[in-house]
Parts: sequence; C-alpha cells; structure tokens
Amino acid sequence: MKIEIVGPGCPRCIATEKNVQEAVKQLGIQVEIIKVTNMVEFAKKGVMFTPAVIVDGEVKISGKIPTVDEVKKILSSK
Repeated sequence: MKIEIVGPGCPRCIATEKNVQEAVKQLGIQVEIIKVTNMVEFAKKGVMFTPAVIVDGEVKISGKIPTVDEVKKILSSK
C-alpha cells in the first residue's frame, strides 16, 4: 500500500503525517509513505486543498487534518 501525504510542509501537514504514521503503527501494517510538497504535483493528483492523504492513487482526505481513527478506518477498508 502506498500513502501520499500532500502539502507544502506546514504544521497541518506535519500533524497529518504524524497521525498517518500512528495509524499505520497501531494497525501493524507495512506501507510506503511519501511526502508530496511540489504544488504542480498537487494539481496533477487532483488535490485542491491541503493537507491531503492519497491511498493507492485515490484522494481519501483533503483540506483537513485527519484523526488517527479516521486514517485507521480508511486503511482498514483497503
């Protein structure tokens, strides 16, 4: 599974990354986490609002910091 954290590196993006990493840890799954900070790439990926979380190429969260439980729910459904 590939998870992309999309955002310019702001505190909201950092909090999103932290929550994604905690969710992955709690679920005990192996994933590839990539940070996307290039604004041109945001548009290519269909992200209009940051922070965003993309799982296997599909935008799952955009424009807010997800909770650990929200991320776990998304990852568990994959």
